[in-house]
Amino acid sequence: MDINHFFLQVNTATFSHTKNARMIILLIGAVVGFLSGLLGKGGSAIATPALQIFAGINPFAALASPLPATLPTTLSASVVYNREKLVNKRVVTICILAGIPATFFGSFFSDLLGGDMLMVLTAVFVLSLGISFLFTASHPSLTGTPAIPLWKILTVSVSVGFLSGLLANSGGVLFAPLFIRFLKIPVKEAMASSLLVAAGLAIPGTVAHWYFGHINWQVVLLLSVAAIPFSYVGARVAIRLNNALLEKIFGIMLIVFGAFDLWYSLS
Repeated sequence: MDINHFFLQVNTATFSHTKNARMIILLIGAVVGFLSGLLGKGGSAIATPALQIFAGINPFAALASPLPATLPTTLSASVVYNREKLVNKRVVTICILAGIPATFFGSFFSDLLGGDMLMVLTAVFVLSLGISFLFTASHPSLTGTPAIPLWKILTVSVSVGFLSGLLANSGGVLFAPLFIRFLKIPVKEAMASSLLVAAGLAIPGTVAHWYFGHINWQVVLLLSVAAIPFSYVGARVAIRLNNALLEKIFGIMLIVFGAFDLWYSLS
């Protein structure tokens, strides 16, 4: 896709949805933004099926359009977490550096693979993580976190990065719980770090899916306008919750996301 075609898409693309559909997209953006800030995730896991089911967006646009909206949304929430000094900079840096090539690699497989089975497996994995959070709390203290082995960080970043590119999402729905469970990072620190990683990995995924012509930029604009302020509010709420309660909420929402995505993928 050349640059002239890109600007033609942005400025003159036919947005065939009704006013009600635009309002639905704004509502989806607000909900996704709040949950992104609250739970440290990009939001594609719920935005993609919601755009198809409730707003009538075609599958490829619904899959890819939430991705560029992830960047401003996650950065808005990150302002709150950064003020509280909750970001694990080492984990974020390594995950972005290792995850970007993995995301590019996964993105270029998206046109070759249907991804249906991977979406089902991802949904089952998210559902399982949610159940584990609901019934087995970890909530370590926010201080004295031991050094995390490099191989563990690389394992998470490369595997989730590849899936992020393949399924056109920023990986937040997997990064945050894996940071908590696999890397043993405290819950708020994990969510804060996950948001920044999701923002970083949204960039290569956006470039790749823009190249393939999958992104509807008017949908991106509507999602972003609604999501940016609500992600900030969600992060403020998360900061005020105690760790144990936040983990339970996190587990419940992961179960909801996983069950919803599983139902959507199978149906």
